[in-house]
Amino acid sequence: MTINQLSIFIENRSGTLIKVLEALKEAKIQIIASTIADTAEYGIYRLICSEPTRACECLKKAGVAVALSDVFAIELDNEPGCAADAVQAFSAAGISITYMYSFLLGGKGILVFRTDDNAHAADVIAKAGLRGIDESALTGMA
Repeated sequence: MTINQLSIFIENRSGTLIKVLEALKEAKIQIIASTIADTAEYGIYRLICSEPTRACECLKKAGVAVALSDVFAIELDNEPGCAADAVQAFSAAGISITYMYSFLLGGKGILVFRTDDNAHAADVIAKAGLRGIDESALTGMA
């Protein structure tokens, strides 16, 4: 029920982000969602894309520091409060969310997050009736 996300480590200087984007462009890999968290010296560019394994290999060949990790993605109705309700289910179960981002795709809200307990989070998704989605669903909605 998890999806693959790329975590790309880039220096905070001109030209480092374009190196990543150009490599993905040349490989014809579609970016579905991304976010950058930064510090003074470097950033972590988190990315959901059409072919995460191939993207990871392509970026490594280009000399980019990248890691592939599992995160959850759930589909939400595009209505106020849906994200709060979903996060409340994890909070009530005692699950910490280490980071989260969201975007709209195909008229639906997509909430991407990482937790401190994947097995417990998967159980909460099932029991709370949340709609977990996989990579094929994401690329099908794009």
